[in-house]
Amino acid sequence: YEDEIDLRKLFDAIWDGKWIIVASATILSIIAVLISISLPNVYKSEALLSPVVSEAVPSGAIRDVGGIASLAGINLQTQPAGNSTKALKKLRTLSFYEDNILPNIFLPDLMALDSWDSKNNKIIYDKNVFNSDTQTWNKIPSPQKSYKYFMRVLEFSRDYDTSFITISVRHQSPYIAQEWTNLIVNQLNDFFRTNDKREAQAAMDFLNTQMAQTSYTEIKHVIAQLLQNRMQQLTLIEANDFYVFSYLDPPKVMEEKIEPNRKSISILGAVLGGLLGILIVIIREFLSKKDST
Repeated sequence: YEDEIDLRKLFDAIWDGKWIIVASATILSIIAVLISISLPNVYKSEALLSPVVSEAVPSGAIRDVGGIASLAGINLQTQPAGNSTKALKKLRTLSFYEDNILPNIFLPDLMALDSWDSKNNKIIYDKNVFNSDTQTWNKIPSPQKSYKYFMRVLEFSRDYDTSFITISVRHQSPYIAQEWTNLIVNQLNDFFRTNDKREAQAAMDFLNTQMAQTSYTEIKHVIAQLLQNRMQQLTLIEANDFYVFSYLDPPKVMEEKIEPNRKSISILGAVLGGLLGILIVIIREFLSKKDST
C-alpha cells in the first residue's frame, strides 16, 4: 500500500498550498497580459471569388480539324473551367511570386516591418533591416526568402460544394492587406488572360496558314468557323476584366483585428499558472514526505 495515492491528503495538500497556486496563477496571468499587449495587431483582408466560366469552341468544328491542329501542337479547346484550379496551383509557385507579386509590392512592407502607425497610416520599419530615410537595405533579402514570408501571410481555400474560392492576406496594416489581396486576384486574372490570348493568337496564325495552303472548300469552311470562334474568344479576353475569378465579395480595409486574442492569452496564462502552482504544491508535499521517512 506504500504506492497508493491518498486523494484526501492530496486535496488537503493542495488546499494548504492554495496561496502558492493563486500567486503562480496571478504571476503568469500578468506575464501573459504583458506579452499580449506587446504583440502587434494583425488585420486580415479577405476576398470571396467565383470562377469565371466562358464558352468553349463548338465540338463539331473541333472534331473536323482537331487532328490538323494537334499536329502543330495547338490546343483548339478552351479550358475556362480549369483555369481556376490551375490558378490556385500557380498561386503557390515561386515563379508566380517572382514574376507577378514581387515587382508589384514594396518589399520592406513584407520583410522589414516593425509596426504600423494607425493614426497616420504609416509603416514603421526595422532600422536593422531597412533604412527608410535612405531607402537602403542592410542586406537585400533573396526572392526565395521573401517568398517564404509571403506564403505565411497568404491564405486561400476552395469550397468544393459551391466552387467558391477565398483568398486573404494578413498584415499589421489593414490597407496593405487589402492592397495585396486585390493584387493577387488581378495578377491571376492577367496571367491567364495573357496566356490564353497568346495561345488563341497562335491558333489563329496556324489556321490562317492552313487556310492559305489548302484548296479544299470544305476544309476552308471549317477553318473559317474556327477562326471566327477564335476571334470571339479574343474579344472576350480583351473585354472581360475578371477572366479567371470574379468578386462575390471584394477585399475591404478591416477595422477589427484578427489577432492577437489578448483575452484568450490572459486566460491561458492564468490556467497555466494555476497548473504550475498545483504541480509545485504536489512536488513540495512529495519531498516533505520523503524527508520525513
